[in-house]
Amino acid sequence: MEDFFLQKAKQLDLNDPLSGFRERFYIPTGTVYLDGNSLGLLSKDAEESLMRVLNEWKTLGIRGWLEAGRPWFWFAEQIGEMASELVGAGKGELIFTGTTTVNIHSLISTFYNPGGSKTKILADELNFPSDIYALRGQILQKGLDPEKELLLVPSADGKTISEDKIVSMMTGDVALVYLPSVLFTSAQLLDMEYLSREANKRGIPIGFDCSHSAGAVPHHFSKWGVDFATFCSYKYLNGGPGCTAFLYINKKHFDKEPLMAGWFGYIKEKQFDMSLEFEHEKSAGGWQISSPGVLGASTMEGSLKIMLEAGIENIREKSLKLTAFFREMLEKLPALKGHDLKISTPGEDSRRGGHIAICHNKEALRINEALKKRGYIPDFRTPDTIRIAPVALYNSFEEVYHLAVSLGEIMQGREYQKFEKQRRAIS
Repeated sequence: MEDFFLQKAKQLDLNDPLSGFRERFYIPTGTVYLDGNSLGLLSKDAEESLMRVLNEWKTLGIRGWLEAGRPWFWFAEQIGEMASELVGAGKGELIFTGTTTVNIHSLISTFYNPGGSKTKILADELNFPSDIYALRGQILQKGLDPEKELLLVPSADGKTISEDKIVSMMTGDVALVYLPSVLFTSAQLLDMEYLSREANKRGIPIGFDCSHSAGAVPHHFSKWGVDFATFCSYKYLNGGPGCTAFLYINKKHFDKEPLMAGWFGYIKEKQFDMSLEFEHEKSAGGWQISSPGVLGASTMEGSLKIMLEAGIENIREKSLKLTAFFREMLEKLPALKGHDLKISTPGEDSRRGGHIAICHNKEALRINEALKKRGYIPDFRTPDTIRIAPVALYNSFEEVYHLAVSLGEIMQGREYQKFEKQRRAIS
């Protein structure tokens, strides 16, 4: 059985049109890197754009705002335009700004307008905690009680959420819907088109956090009727640790007032008039708050160059093949049977993001540590999940094959018992 899968992996790699992109990334020595859903790797292209901007600062000083190769003053708009085709955003609808949670606060402050009987925000109980913290904070800022006004769609199995259940809770008292595109633990991909259509029917604004899908899954925000969205750039987009995030506003909302106003959201041509009256740019750029951190953001230009060259549809096709291949081995390799390993990620392509979630109710943490000891870099999410993210741009099918074989050896030899049950700050 192992020989069959090895030959299949070799054939898949031989026929992989994206295989050449791997050599443009820095792979940490001695590792098989499978944590791109948490922090993507540095590319040579991103390094090049960083070094160019660093040199511009060195040689141009303040003149870089208008005279740099990509003028810093319009950097956020231009990078947003570059990334637009990855998420299906129209002209002016996507801006490269802020951080994900700051953008959530900014967007919710604009779109959450409780009044009359419509006072509630609909979210889900499996969302990333930071999103829930922000929603609770925004409800408090409106003088309301989060315990009453924040509705969390329950999960029937603790791993996935039913879209029909979400829709059934879009009732007359809901003022806003905010959801993830992909559940960060199980990698379930929500049907954003269906959910947006149903929210639009009911006149409820709907937004998404696409941090766990952008760069791995094509989206069509404008076509689907998504009202607003945000996503980070350091996972599948490979922008680097803490890199600037993206913010999307559907053009039908350009006239709304950004309540977390800041001077970089001012009309660009008049920004240095220094008026005390805020006149925001009628685009997603109006939701910018502060000056961009140009050095930290500079890597995105090079990273997007690779993404656009590869093509998001091609990236998605290979990503699905990688995760399907890994899942097939998990289900069929004899060495992996009888060890209480379970897959919580949906099997259907249309319902799966970019990673596979493996659960073990007792030993997930130590199994994760055993994999790391062998040179594999996954991650652990409490209480029972190991996330494996083979990334289309720099992982191979043969790497995924060896991962599955190694996991079988770890389980059969109980190698995980050598490790402590104490979780580190980052696991």
